Amino acid sequence: MIELYTWTTPNGRKVSILLEELGLAYNAHSINITKDEQFADDFLKISPNNKIPAIVDTDNGLTLMESGAIMLYLAEKTGKLMPTDPAKRWLATQWLMWQMGGLGPMAGQTHHFVKYNPGKSEYAEQRYAGETRRLYGVLDKQLEHSEFIAGEYSIADIACWPWISRFEWQGIDVAEFPQILRWYKTIAARPAVVKGYQVPAFTTEIPMP
Repeated sequence: MIELYTWTTPNGRKVSILLEELGLAYNAHSINITKDEQFADDFLKISPNNKIPAIVDTDNGLTLMESGAIMLYLAEKTGKLMPTDPAKRWLATQWLMWQMGGLGPMAGQTHHFVKYNPGKSEYAEQRYAGETRRLYGVLDKQLEHSEFIAGEYSIADIACWPWISRFEWQGIDVAEFPQILRWYKTIAARPAVVKGYQVPAFTTEIPMP
């Protein structure tokens, strides 16, 4: 059984969607970051960096923080949603790292400055919104070659998709990126994605461009 500690953010949704796709049994525990619940002592024992998501695997007592590490662990545990061919496996890993080091942090800063703090720093708004748009272009070009990011549906897609689902927060018209638009709608229609998107609680329906 997987104990999932999460909130309704892109990083949280990455793991709940993956758990649904894998069909693993799990319990979702709400860590409301708007109320600073991520700083509670009990949660810090699981996630020392006070970030969601985090998991405890009761099968072996393993605790993990960092969404990318959690996704790699769950894919390896089940043998699913990660290519077995070494070249394709590294391709998927590469794009997972791209999300962790690029798309997520840059889009997150765009949310902070453009959505929540507009007018406080024109430089920051332009810098992060511009970089987020550039990364959309990178992903759109990658998707010209195949239906999914690494050829087959994998944790690379599941990692990136929740960040793209906040295109409105980023001031992005997804129609400007036709390959992302196709890919986004394909994934949004998957039952596991629809269900995992609403963990640990319903917020809104999945945004549709």
